[in-house]
Amino acid sequence: MLITNATVVTWGEPNLILMDHAIYIEGGKIVAVGKNTTLIAQYPDVQRLDAKGQLVMPGNICAHTHFYGAYARGMAIPGDAPANFPQILERLWWPLDKALDKDTVRASALVSLVDAVKHGTTTLIDHHASPNFIEGSLDVIADAVEQAGLRAVLCYEVTDRDGEEKMQAGVAENVRFIQAKHSSRIGATFGLHASLTLNDAALRASSDAVPRGKGFHIHIGEHEADEEDSLRRSGKRVVQRLDEFGIWRDKTIAAHCVHIDEAERQLLQEKNIWITHQPRSNMNNAVGAMAFDKMMAQNMRICIGNDGFSNNMWADWKDAYLLHKVVSRDPRKANGGDIIRAGVYNNARLAEQFFENTTLGEITKGAYADLIFVDYHPFTPLHDGNLPWHILFGFESSMVTTTIVEGQVLMRDRQLMTLNEAEIAREALELAPKVWERYNANIQAL
Repeated sequence: MLITNATVVTWGEPNLILMDHAIYIEGGKIVAVGKNTTLIAQYPDVQRLDAKGQLVMPGNICAHTHFYGAYARGMAIPGDAPANFPQILERLWWPLDKALDKDTVRASALVSLVDAVKHGTTTLIDHHASPNFIEGSLDVIADAVEQAGLRAVLCYEVTDRDGEEKMQAGVAENVRFIQAKHSSRIGATFGLHASLTLNDAALRASSDAVPRGKGFHIHIGEHEADEEDSLRRSGKRVVQRLDEFGIWRDKTIAAHCVHIDEAERQLLQEKNIWITHQPRSNMNNAVGAMAFDKMMAQNMRICIGNDGFSNNMWADWKDAYLLHKVVSRDPRKANGGDIIRAGVYNNARLAEQFFENTTLGEITKGAYADLIFVDYHPFTPLHDGNLPWHILFGFESSMVTTTIVEGQVLMRDRQLMTLNEAEIAREALELAPKVWERYNANIQAL
C-alpha cells in the first residue's frame, strides 16, 4: 500500500515534519518514505490510500491500562461515596472484577478496543483481573485484540486477596500465556497487583515462576496505604521490599509510583525500571501526583498510560501537562517537551521490549506501519519545534480519521473496518445488568 499526499510527522530523533510526502508499506512494515511524486513513480501499480494532506503520524501507545474496567462506566457504588483509594479498591474494583466471566471479559476488551481504534491508540499494555475466570482469560483478550487488529501486551494480575488457590492460578495463567505462541501483535508479561495484596508466598511464587528474560507489571505506591502495608509486613518500603524478591528486572513496569520516597526513586533508577504515569486516574482517585519533573530530570524511563480511562492518550498527555503545574503552583513544571519524551519516545521504547527486533512509534524505514491520520488544520505556523504545544492545546481525538496497524486499515475516514461498534456495544449492554447484579451481591457479602 502507498499512502499519498501526507504531511508526515516522523517522531524520529530529531522529529521531522515532511510536507507532500508518501509512505510505502509492504509486509506490515514501512519500506520507504519519500516525496509524493517520487514514490508514486516508483510504485505505480500498488493500492493507494490518499491522506489528503492530513498529518500522518505513528499511532499512540498506552503504557498501562485495564480493559476489564469498562463495566464500571455509569455504575453506582452503593452507600456513601468512597472516601479514599483503599475504599475505592474494596468497594468498586475488587467486587467488580469478581463479577466478570468469560463473556464479559471478552465484551469489556472489545469495547475498549473499539475506543482505542477510534482514538488512534494502536498499542496498549493491559493489566487484567477476573478472579472467577482466570485460566484462559488472557486468550480471550488476545482473541479480541486479534479481531480488532491492534497491538497489545497482556498479563494477569496475581494477588493473594482471593486466597492461595486463585493466587497460584494467576501465576499459572501468566506463565502459560508467556510461553504460548502469539502473532507479531501480541506480547506478554507477568502481572502482579500491588505489594499491599501480595504476601511473601505470592511474591516468591511469582519470582520463581517468571520465565527468563521476562519482567513484571505491577502497581507501586499509588496510595500511602501501599507503603504503610509494606512497612508493617517487612519494615521496608515497597520498592525495597519487592527488590528482596527479584521483582526489578529489565522489562518490569512500575505503574504510578506516586508515594515512593527518594531512596525508592534511586533504586528504581539504578535498576532502570519503566515507570508509568496515569494523571487522569490519579486525579480521579485523589491519590496525588508523582514526582514527574524530578524523575524526568534524572532521565528515568517515565511513560504515560491511562489506567482504564478512555484510550484517548492525548487527554492523558494534556492532563499530565496541567496536573503538575497545579500541584506545584509552578507553570514551569511538566513542560511540553518532557510530556512528548514520556508519551511518545519512552512509550515506544517500552512497547518495543515485548516485540523482538521491532521499531514502533516512528515513521522510518523498517518500522511497523502503525499509523494514524489526523485532520488538523493549524492556523499558526506548525513545525517540529512547536508540535508538542499544537498537540497539547489544539489536537482533539475526534481529529483522528484513519487508524492503521501493521499496514492493515482498522478505521478509514472514521469508519471502523474490523469491528462492528454497534453490535459490540449491544452485546456488552445485554451483559451489563448481570455484571452489576453480581457486583452488588459481592458488595453485600463484604
